[in-house]
Amino acid sequence: MTAPLTPPHQPPHDPDWPVPPPPPLGPAGDPITAAEVVLGGVVALVSTAVGALLGVLWLWRAPLVLLISDGKGVYLRDSEGESAIGADGTFVLLALAFGAVAALVVFLLRRKGGVPLVLGLALGGVLGSLVAWGVGTSFGPARDVVAHAKSVGPNVVFEAPLELNMAAAAMLAWPLAAMIVHLALTALFGPRDPEPDYWGPQDQPQHPQQAQPEQKSL
Repeated sequence: MTAPLTPPHQPPHDPDWPVPPPPPLGPAGDPITAAEVVLGGVVALVSTAVGALLGVLWLWRAPLVLLISDGKGVYLRDSEGESAIGADGTFVLLALAFGAVAALVVFLLRRKGGVPLVLGLALGGVLGSLVAWGVGTSFGPARDVVAHAKSVGPNVVFEAPLELNMAAAAMLAWPLAAMIVHLALTALFGPRDPEPDYWGPQDQPQHPQQAQPEQKSL
């Protein structure tokens, strides 16, 4: 007689069964710890707060768009000027600089890197850009152009509100610069994994001694 087989639907009597899933791994194969996740969140929060500084610099450095009213409509004072797109360019250049500096600071504080840090830089860059956009548009010239034109009167030059014509692209400048710079610094100056030792002391290849020719006696 043969022993009864265990039904496939019944688990074996093993206290460690089922096997728990392995923890998530980082790029180097190390598990992602809770401290790294917290550190990534701190990077995102700090980047979001620093976005207010980007908004102030954007408001200060962006070229002014001047408008004028004739009492019936509002027109650009210089219809051939490039001030309208200058605000977008200024925001993008400042955002690129902020992203590069953020990546450099994070790398200097933690050279090991990690997925949470990169995600924190990316998320913080997007949130910081949104904060900068809000600060620049809120504290800039009045948003209601018609009411502003009526308040200053006809034939009086006044400033147009600060706007981003390509807002979606501008929001990506900071996170892209931060991720690219951080990954480049990690690849160039980050810690290196030790080379695996393929040959152990006991695994060294043995070179047999060459047989010495026998000396014949006369």
